[in-house]
Amino acid sequence: MIKKILLVTLSSCLLFSAIPSHAEGEIDEFRSQLNNQWQLVRNDRLHNLKTYARLEDGKHYRSFKVEAIVDAPPESVARVLLDFENYTKWFWKTRESKLIRQSSPTEYYVYMVHDAPYGLPDRDTVLKGVIEPQTKTKHWLTLRVTAVPDMLPAKPPLVRMVAEDMTIRVTPIGTNQVEMITEGYFDPGGVVPAWAANFVQRSAPYAVMVALQRMSQRDEYLKSKTPLPFPIYNFSDLPSIN
Repeated sequence: MIKKILLVTLSSCLLFSAIPSHAEGEIDEFRSQLNNQWQLVRNDRLHNLKTYARLEDGKHYRSFKVEAIVDAPPESVARVLLDFENYTKWFWKTRESKLIRQSSPTEYYVYMVHDAPYGLPDRDTVLKGVIEPQTKTKHWLTLRVTAVPDMLPAKPPLVRMVAEDMTIRVTPIGTNQVEMITEGYFDPGGVVPAWAANFVQRSAPYAVMVALQRMSQRDEYLKSKTPLPFPIYNFSDLPSIN
């Protein structure tokens, strides 16, 4: 009996140690009902970003939106987004990431494995990404990401994610800044407590954007001379949104 009590206590400690201390007082909020309008979740003036959430009809979990300014050239941001093998360095809880197919210069498929909270099976996902380059009349680049869970056979004990969908719009502001607006939705698949799923939905978009800001300022992306793999107008030839 004592061993069982100790085991339960240890498991509980490990589970809640995975939750940042600043979030402990916010657990009740994870249980609250959102409506279908975007509600501000976080306004981080230091990193110049805002995150939002809403609960859409027909979806189990909250959707998210991130608005941010990245202090890096547009080409640097694009190179980070296309460097799939290095997503393990910055994308939320990612321990494996690899390109599995490139159908064209603007369409690709990526396989990723995410670490799940303690006590839950890790998740994997197959993503299709489609790039819509800038044009002379559309001065932003759009990356659309959708999950294609049936593209590869399941890999137990990993649980295949049902959705990891995002639309990312990158708009130049001059030559050394971009505005990024990302909207998306995650469905981890399997059985996940609602509070745990909502905690990830709340925390991951913020953490990913802060990490992307940092990665975009690294020399290997800022100083790379390798041409981008898709046709695009020179960013410097396009007017900024200012």
